[in-house]
Amino acid sequence: MHKYYLNNLQELEAEAIFIIREVVAQFDRPAILFSGGKDSIVVTHLAKKAFWPARIPLPLIHIDTGHNFSETMEFRDQLVKDLGVQLIVGSVQESINKGSATEETGINASRNTLQIVTLLETVEKHKIDAAIGGARRDEEKARAKERFFSHRDEFGQWDPKNQRPELWNIFNGRKNMGEHFRVFPISNWTEMDVWNYILHEKISIPSLYFAHQRQAVYRDNTWLPHSEFLVLRDGEKLENKQMRFRTLGDITITGGIESDADTLEKIVAEVAATRSTERGNRGDDKRSDTAMEDRKKQGYF
Repeated sequence: MHKYYLNNLQELEAEAIFIIREVVAQFDRPAILFSGGKDSIVVTHLAKKAFWPARIPLPLIHIDTGHNFSETMEFRDQLVKDLGVQLIVGSVQESINKGSATEETGINASRNTLQIVTLLETVEKHKIDAAIGGARRDEEKARAKERFFSHRDEFGQWDPKNQRPELWNIFNGRKNMGEHFRVFPISNWTEMDVWNYILHEKISIPSLYFAHQRQAVYRDNTWLPHSEFLVLRDGEKLENKQMRFRTLGDITITGGIESDADTLEKIVAEVAATRSTERGNRGDDKRSDTAMEDRKKQGYF
């Protein structure tokens, strides 16, 4: 009798696809949170496989801060066109204009935290009851506390001390009026798993992940890319660097690393050799030791 074995990536893929299908089965208006980063791209690819040959029956939600990399926006628009899916855009600038969010000021000003307001407004406006995200437990200690099905109360907030058990892959999606869930199908994946899967599946990703020449300034142990939003401090100067980004967020807070990894094979080799955390170059996580958990409690991704 022929025996069929799954390798590690196949097991992770099967688990993620099962969870995505479970979301569609349990919820009325689910959606995929799409940032244009590698993790949300992988989740979207998994959703494509989960429902093939039909189209993805979920809209993509992108929270546009107005401080995105242009390469990310171009990639997002092309992917939506190729997949033929609905794109819902929540605008942080609109939240600022109507007074529900307040623009930060100062040399370290960022719109990262402001995304919370816009995300919750978008979820409420479109009556989303399950938002599928690409967060992984290995990224950050707060994300390590998440369940696959992560309950959010009527204010969109997360209580890490009050989570539901998930024994034997049984997921409880019951909720009261106004509540919703965040769901993380690739929670058990590592950064290396993601890159190996991208390589194996030949998934297209933004050029920002590959080594390229870019002007940047060295600040807080990372290379911050030059942009119209970057304010140089006294003594700082821009340098031309061969660099790439391990994780993508706003251009104001996403630091790069010096690298010559310009192919997927080289990226996999580089990630295998590195000993630094993936989000170590994100300015939003350096504001305090509990920065991510504080944001997540308020309704962050």
